[in-house]
Amino acid sequence: MDRPPRQSDTSEMDISPDRISPLLVELADPRSSEAAELIRRLTDELTARYDFLDDGAGNFRAEDALVAGAAFLIGRAEGQAAACAALRPMTPGVGEIKRVFVDPRHRGRGYGRALLAELERIARELGYHTLRLETGTRQPESIRLYESSGYRRIPNFEPYVESHWSVCYEKTLDGRDDATV
Repeated sequence: MDRPPRQSDTSEMDISPDRISPLLVELADPRSSEAAELIRRLTDELTARYDFLDDGAGNFRAEDALVAGAAFLIGRAEGQAAACAALRPMTPGVGEIKRVFVDPRHRGRGYGRALLAELERIARELGYHTLRLETGTRQPESIRLYESSGYRRIPNFEPYVESHWSVCYEKTLDGRDDATV
């Protein structure tokens, strides 16, 4: 975790300048208190969205972002932890994006897109050629983000194959369109 923090570029977003607070994106320990709080809030939000029928954990443990080929990001706005996202290995050359969350007070500022772009940059640096992710049918804002960022819908992968709430996506990082599941 020796990479320097990066500040996201919000210059191309269609947001009034008085609402923009730069997002400082940095690698973080997913076991830190700030990371745990962001993950807890995401879990609580997802649990409520799915009528408490799912635990909202997203098949993710903090340790998943501590293995080789993994990363955990925290985005800071106005000096506070405002967003997070994780990357973990799936198979050689394929990574999975997990736990993308932006605090509701900071939504609509492009922070989710900034985290996604940084995870893609890190994934390329780590040698991944493909990224996959799972989101839910009751998360239309997430679906819009992923589709507008070049992710294409794929058949659900394990452990989401039987989940009627899950929607899976994939993006090929090397520019090819011939990725397979």
